[in-house]
Amino acid sequence: MSKGKLQKFAEMETFTNVFQFPYSAMTDNKPFAMKGSWRSGYFHNDNPIVLELGCGKGEYTVGLAKLFPDVNFIGVDIKGARMHAGAKQAMEENLKNVAFLRTNIEIIDRFFEEGEVEEIWLTFSDPQMKNPRKRLTSTFFMERYRHFLADGGIVHLKTDSNFLYTYTSLMADHNKLPVLFRTDDLYHTDGIDQDTKKILDIKTYYEAQWIERGLNIKYMKFQLPKDTKLEESEVEIPLDEYRSYKRTKRSSLEKSK
Repeated sequence: MSKGKLQKFAEMETFTNVFQFPYSAMTDNKPFAMKGSWRSGYFHNDNPIVLELGCGKGEYTVGLAKLFPDVNFIGVDIKGARMHAGAKQAMEENLKNVAFLRTNIEIIDRFFEEGEVEEIWLTFSDPQMKNPRKRLTSTFFMERYRHFLADGGIVHLKTDSNFLYTYTSLMADHNKLPVLFRTDDLYHTDGIDQDTKKILDIKTYYEAQWIERGLNIKYMKFQLPKDTKLEESEVEIPLDEYRSYKRTKRSSLEKSK
């Protein structure tokens, strides 16, 4: 590990807005103390809680917190060196409605009680084209989200990946989840109300790269009821031609489910 990363991890240990519980630190007989108590134990208010899963540098978490001071935001990621930037900014700007949780999203349901979260943001998640169970919009993860998301709570997806956008749209339609809005070209879509546009105009580090590259940004939001039986769509989807900024895809496959 580089010296810079070590310094960031050491500094993160001093941040009062960061909770670090990677999978290796969790045991079945040691539940997370803040579960069910985020409002009373950390935020000290009764405001709604919104998660950004895979928050990276935390730009969206911090940006949303500034726009909505009466909402509590928690950025979640396993990459502490990236999260450091958002956590430090929130500390320096004294944003009391921001927290960060460093953990594996596969165990996200261990950290929140039933109905404790109102909304989830997924911003430029890895599309995981080869493994559906790793996609943050898969039914595998939707089932986990339902453990703590309010009934009918909202899931937002903002992505450069046509594969992930198409996959998520098919998943929502196949399971008859209420889709509130979707577009495959966010910044060239008419009729978006000003409040929504203000939110969607927050741009992450990766989004700036995608726009520079000329890629369309896709966005959708849908509700996740608790009583819906979820199953995967069997439709095959063309794979993206790249896997990250300026890097070509590794697989020779052309389609995947």
